[in-house]
Amino acid sequence: MGKLGSLSQSEREAFLNLSYVNFPKGLEPDEHPEEVALAIFQTNAVSAGEGIGIFPRMARLNHGCSSAFNVVYSWRDAAKFLIVHALKDIRQGQELLTTYTNSKRPREERRAFLNDQYGFHCACDVCSLPKDLSKASDARLTMISVLYDKFASWANEEVDGVEAINYIRKIWEIEEEEGYWSERGQLAADATWVAASHSDASATEAWARTAIEWFSYEIGADTPQVREMKVVTGRPQSHRAWGTRQALVVGGPGPHEK
Repeated sequence: MGKLGSLSQSEREAFLNLSYVNFPKGLEPDEHPEEVALAIFQTNAVSAGEGIGIFPRMARLNHGCSSAFNVVYSWRDAAKFLIVHALKDIRQGQELLTTYTNSKRPREERRAFLNDQYGFHCACDVCSLPKDLSKASDARLTMISVLYDKFASWANEEVDGVEAINYIRKIWEIEEEEGYWSERGQLAADATWVAASHSDASATEAWARTAIEWFSYEIGADTPQVREMKVVTGRPQSHRAWGTRQALVVGGPGPHEK
């Protein structure tokens, strides 16, 4: 409560008007303002560089799973502020939704987590799908997670670069079917790393361009990730992973490059 006292009246009101869950049983909120403040913080705090923070306007964003969420947020360390980016075209009056959890898992797992951590039963567009459509969505999301795990095995040299890139292409394809558009900048950057490791200059450049496009959507065109990828597009051999694996033509994004 000490730090709350240093806030202006409007800032305190914005903080105290935020929702919260997991308030200690048997206590009355009006009689324990310090517990209310702690519950608000635990419910709404997000990562902010090396620390964590409360951002009242961003905290008002509701949750959506998989294809239902349409914005993501990221912390700008140099400028010391948090920014929200649209992943998709948003109609006037359409609600902005972010995601509170890893959406790449079946509906019942998502709902169980959200109920436990945030105290609500998710009824977003994805969780409200009819049984047959929900089952198909669950299968896609589960397969995306499986493919991510298979791709990760490249780091231990359990699969070669061609297989790793094929896993990424398949992830991309299934995400298109699902309408899941988050994390694509990092996925393309990971593919750039694989291509550079195997000294495939053409693929390195192509994946870096794809990473630039999607990083620009998700975190902004003026970010370190975009600047790094721009350098790589001009000189693929400058990538810090260049030539660390056996030379191999792994291939670029192909039809998935927009």
